[in-house]
Amino acid sequence: MSRNAKINTLLLLIVAALAVLPIALGLGDDEEEPFTGADAQAETAITEIEPDYEPWFSPLYEPPSGEVESALFALQAALGAGVLAYYFGLRRGRKQGAEQADAERAKAEQAGAEQTRAERVAGPDEPVDADGVRAETEQV
Repeated sequence: MSRNAKINTLLLLIVAALAVLPIALGLGDDEEEPFTGADAQAETAITEIEPDYEPWFSPLYEPPSGEVESALFALQAALGAGVLAYYFGLRRGRKQGAEQADAERAKAEQAGAEQTRAERVAGPDEPVDADGVRAETEQV
């Protein structure tokens, strides 16, 4: 197993553990809604500390239900993941294209050097084929 495969496997196991452990250990069982967002938890904590607190701002759009809010959040996450995947794919494609161009350039330079060497051996007026070998000419 290569080093990258080991790292990827380890990262996948860590992500799986982060997803499963809170549920398996029963974290949040003492709350009404154990896995609410940080905004809702902050609002609850603030109203417990200061019951007369009024927010300075109100949301621009209030979804009609929790399901719609959850769906919009999932859509936002999917769009973000798509943008990141596009960016990383673009970077990888550019890197591979640059490597391929470098390899082709090196190959062309090597072929040009062989052609020049063959011309020096054969002389500038004698024909040389693609392999750098002096072409046989008929003498009449």
